[in-house]
Amino acid sequence: MNAYVPIMVLGAIAVAFAVFSVGVAMLIGPKRYNRAKLEPYECGIEPHTESHALTPAGDDSTGGVLTASRITERAVQRIPVKYYLTAMLFIIFDIEIVFLYPWAVAFDLLGWFGLAAMALFIVNVSVAYAYEWRRGGLAWE
Repeated sequence: MNAYVPIMVLGAIAVAFAVFSVGVAMLIGPKRYNRAKLEPYECGIEPHTESHALTPAGDDSTGGVLTASRITERAVQRIPVKYYLTAMLFIIFDIEIVFLYPWAVAFDLLGWFGLAAMALFIVNVSVAYAYEWRRGGLAWE
């Protein structure tokens, strides 16, 4: 048990530092909201929105600064699903690298069985890649 005490102390210090940093930032950080900070951000596309201020007439108590409770926005154009599909394809084909690294490290120990299993895996991923390419999932419009 004595061997784990330094690890637990280091973990406790890390958690305490993270909680302290976030707490101090919330307490002393600037709380100025503007239209750019309140606007939704999706994949680099600037959404077209209509803003409706909910301030009663003549109430200018915040000096013209917008707060989250004083504004609502309604999206006029939806974000295309193509962005999310492209991100999912990237994740799927990027995950194959995670499976290739352990195979490359233990290549000598696995022998012919490991070579055959990895060849089958690469064929499977290549078929999925060819299907997406043929279907037009990788073409950007």
